[in-house]
Parts: sequence; structure tokens; C-alpha cells
Amino acid sequence: MGSLSLLIIRPFIYTSLIFLPCLLCVISTDCGCSTPPPPDILTFVDQRLAVVYPIIQKFKNTITADPNNKTKNWVGADICHYEGFYCDSPPDNNSATALAGIDFNGFQLAAPTIGGFIDQLPDLAIFHANTNSFSGTIPPSISKLPYFYELDISNNKFSGVFPQAVLGMNNITFLDIRYNSFKGSVPPQIFTQTLDVLFINNNNFRQTLPDNLGSTTVLYLTFANNRFTGPIPRSIGNASSTLLEVLFLNNRLSGCIPYEIGLLQKATVFDAGNNLLTGPLPCSLGCLDNIEQLNFAGNLLYGQVPEVVCELGSLLNLSLSDNYFTHVGPVCWKLIKSGVLDVRQNCIHGLPDQKSFGECWWFFFYSRFSHCPYPWWFSTYVPCHAPPYRHNPPGGVKEKVVVLRCSFKREIERMINWIW
Repeated sequence: MGSLSLLIIRPFIYTSLIFLPCLLCVISTDCGCSTPPPPDILTFVDQRLAVVYPIIQKFKNTITADPNNKTKNWVGADICHYEGFYCDSPPDNNSATALAGIDFNGFQLAAPTIGGFIDQLPDLAIFHANTNSFSGTIPPSISKLPYFYELDISNNKFSGVFPQAVLGMNNITFLDIRYNSFKGSVPPQIFTQTLDVLFINNNNFRQTLPDNLGSTTVLYLTFANNRFTGPIPRSIGNASSTLLEVLFLNNRLSGCIPYEIGLLQKATVFDAGNNLLTGPLPCSLGCLDNIEQLNFAGNLLYGQVPEVVCELGSLLNLSLSDNYFTHVGPVCWKLIKSGVLDVRQNCIHGLPDQKSFGECWWFFFYSRFSHCPYPWWFSTYVPCHAPPYRHNPPGGVKEKVVVLRCSFKREIERMINWIW
């Protein structure tokens, strides 16, 4: 019995001997014992930053690649000095400090999703993440962010359908989803939002262009390198007060060019190269007084290159190569010589580097069976006051009559001669 008691008491004796010096530290600080330091207590300049701190740290733990070590200073309470993070006063409280913007452009970060991150930052207004390797889809709950107005996720690995969440954002003005793998269709509602910029090129969208495209308020509209089909909507002329640049190149657009494009008098760039557009080049393009770059190369256009288009004073580049044009006038000849107008690979007699006679003949033979859905006069209609000749026509006589510079009667005769 005594031996049993000793066995029970002995561990308590050893424990007391071990911890006795540390117990004496209560009355003496020179005992040599160390107590564990208290945990760091983070002090934030504003409670709003304390709220987003764990969200940032959680996202940091999901990052699978950071080749430039951009996240190395994402530690501590000074969130406003984290690389890529920017603070400002929120609209509801000018004396507060909140996380207002994120700029990861070029960071080359990789993460399986941004869900649970940007949509959980209540004061976020801007998210720019160009050239990273973020994937997944766009979280629908970003539509609940009250101050959000700029989203740039271009050049990433996002997929799925068009991010529907942006349709619920009343304040968004900048949307850039270029160079991803979005597919399906673009909802027509996007053209009724008050956007300044809409970049959706280089994805896998496949549809006809929505009829309400002209309802857009954007300055820059890029649809290039997708699979859009059908005609360019005539409603595009309704955007004449805003549109500056339009990129439709490398799609499958078809039909004739609507004369309403000539209403875009603020436009400086219009590019619809490499599509299936056909018919004559409308003379209404001569109303594009501010146009600098005009590209319809790689289509199925034919007829005369209108002199009124070649007279545009701001024109720096007019690309009409790889079509079926048959004639250019003296003003256009000058642009060819100066390098402004490119009409290679057409059907123009007397110019080098043109299509073969056989290829042109077959095109004009089959083009008899396809017609533009517009009245014939749409091609010659000029919806603006025609300026005087910017150059002296042959004989030195100045003309102001547009019809004389934009008549296709002679071109119809040339097409018939090509066939027969």
C-alpha cells in the first residue's frame, strides 16, 4: 500500500521541482525563466480596414503562383501600403479610410478564383487585374458592391458565360474582359448601361450582333476576334454622339455596310476587316470627318472606291485590300501613291498585285444572286452636307455635287462586263 502511494505522489514531486523556479518569478524578475510573448495585436487606422484584413489574407493563401513576389508585403495592419492596394475615403464618410481600389495589372498572379475576395470588399470601387492567371467565373455577388465602377480582368483564364453580374451594376463605366475564354452570347442589356468602355474582344462569343447595339453610350467598342455573325445593325448610327473607336475585325459579319456608319462623325477608328461583308462601299463614309483609320480589308466588297471617302481630310489609313473593287478615281489614286490607301488584291485594271481575271469573273458571276437588303440608293446617300472638293478635280473645276463623286452606274456596267 505504501509503495502505491509513492508511485502516485512521485510525479507531483517532480513537477513541483521543475516549475518551482518559475513560480518564484512572480516575486523575482532575475530568475532566468521566459514566458511566451503575448500575440501581436494589429492596430488598424480604421475599422473598415480591420474588416477586409482577413479577407485579403484568405485570398493570399489561395494564390498558387507569384513569380514576382508581389504579395511579400501583404502582412500587418498597414493595408493601404500593400502592393497593389489603394485606400481612399468612401463616399458615405469623408473622414473614414477604406480599401477603395486594387491594381494587380501585370502581377502574373495565379489563383483558382477571385470569388470570396473582391465581392467581399464592401468599399471596393476599382479592380484591375490585367495579365494574370486568374480563372473560374466572376462572382455574381459583385453586383452588390455599392461603389464599384471599373472592372478589368483582361488577359486571364476566366471562362463561362458573359459575367451577368455587371448587368446589375448601376455605376459601372469601364468593362474590360478581353483575352479570356468567355462564350455564349452578349446580353443586349449591356448596351443600355452607361458605359464609357466596353472591351470584349478575343473571347468565344457566338451570336448575331444585338439590334440595340446603337443604344450604347460607350466611347470605345471592341468586338474583334470572336464569332459574331449577321449584319452590322443599322442602329449603330444612334451612337453618333459618343462612339470614337469601333473594332469589329476578325468575325463572321455579313450583309452590306449600313449607311448609318456615316453618322458616326466623332469616330476616329472604324475597323471591320476580315469579315464577310459585301456590296459597295457606302458614300456616307464621306461624312466621317474625324476618321483616321478605316479598315474594310478582307471582305467581299465591290464597285468603285468612292472619291468622297478618299477626300476625308483626317484619313491616315484606308485599308480595302483583298476585296473586289473595280475602279478608283483620281483622288483615290493620289492616296494609293502616298501609301494611305491600300487596294491590293482587288479587281482594278492597271494596278499591280490584283486578283486574277478568273477569280474576279467568278465572284461577279455569283454576286448576281446575292443582293443587299437595302434600297440601291443607300450606297450613294450622303447624310451630311458635302464639303467642297478638297482637291482640284481634272480640269481645275471645283465641284460640290456629291452625286458626281459617288455614282455606281458606271460600276454596274463594269460588273456586267466582268461577267460577260
